[in-house]
Parts: sequence; structure tokens; C-alpha cells
Amino acid sequence: MKNTLKFLAKLKKNNNRDWFEANREAFEIAKSEVAETVTHFIAGFSKKEPAIATLTAKDCVFRIYRDVRFSKNKSPYKTNLGAYISPGGKKSIQAGYYLHFEPGGSFIAGGMWMPAAEELRKIRQEIDYNGEELKKILSNKKFKDLFGGLDAEHRLKTTPRDYSMDHPDIDLLKHTSFICWHSFTDEEVTAIGFPKQLIKSAETLQPFNAFLNTAIS
Repeated sequence: MKNTLKFLAKLKKNNNRDWFEANREAFEIAKSEVAETVTHFIAGFSKKEPAIATLTAKDCVFRIYRDVRFSKNKSPYKTNLGAYISPGGKKSIQAGYYLHFEPGGSFIAGGMWMPAAEELRKIRQEIDYNGEELKKILSNKKFKDLFGGLDAEHRLKTTPRDYSMDHPDIDLLKHTSFICWHSFTDEEVTAIGFPKQLIKSAETLQPFNAFLNTAIS
């Protein structure tokens, strides 16, 4: 992944089409490194999660090109490369594993980011019925050491509809996004054993994703 981080660092300073086209070969090398990492991840983790076994890197890796039509930022390229690994690939609405590669900002994330209204309703219903299971997952020592807990950026300030303030799991029910993430240093990303480290992190995430996927099924 050394070539990937090196290319992305340069792209951040030269985010324009002329530079990108002049350095397309370096981009193709970076893209192939990411694809190889994703392929290793799928091959290794599918032993634990067979539903992803038929996925290819192409199914999961996002394009580097930005949609600038409705954005004030007209930079044509993302300064990261990412992949979403879940049954159905990068377009899946199921909880999955997001791999993000960026100099000084690489991470693995799991869960569901800002689920649509119907999926959010189902997740809240599952918490209402089975909140103890989710709390057990989130309080697991291995999970807490690696991921800390649910990201709290997207939470209601008031109680969600159909639930009262004195609900025992009101703090969980207030979430409108259910994600957690773990950062990697550049040294970790470029180490030989990095794909195995990703798989171990995903194994810790698996019960969390399984809870969410059971909720929306």
C-alpha cells in the first residue's frame, strides 16, 4: 500500500485533471494495490462470513472521481480510496465493512451510516425488543478496545417518535447512524501483514453488523 499512500499524498496537492492524467500510471498502480488488499480481505474473511465470498474487488471499490455537480468544492478527485464490503457490494444497504485508505487517515468502519427511514425504524424496533444484545456487543472488551463505541456525531437531541425519554435504551434509540471505526497509522497500512490485521478487526465487528442486518431483514 506504499504506492497508494504516496499517490494520494501527491494528489491532495495536485487535484486537477492535467496532473492526474500525467500520473495515471501511478493511479493505476495505487488502484491495483487497493484491489489486491480488498481481494485478500474477501478471501480471508469469507471463511467467517460466506455471504461475501462471491464478491470481487470491482464490486466493492469506489471510484476516485467526485460528483461535483452540486458541490461548492469543484476538485475532480477524492483524496482517498475506499471500498464497502457487504453482500451486494458497494451499493448494498446492509451493514458491512468500509475500508478507507488515506495518508494519515486510514480506517476500517462497520455498521450502517445514516440508514433510510424504514431501515432506521426497524433498527430502533430491534433495540426496543433486544437492546440487551446490542449493549452486550458494544460492551465487549475486545470491541471497546478496538472501536471504542458507536460514533455519536448523528444523534437526536430529542426522543425519537414512539419512544419515551425513560426508555432503558433511549441513548441507543437516539442514534440516526450506527457506525464505529478504528484508525490505522500509515506504518500499519504499509506493513506486510496489514490484510490480516483488517480481517481481525472485521471479526470483532461481525456481531455488531449481524445485529443490524437481523434488524433490517
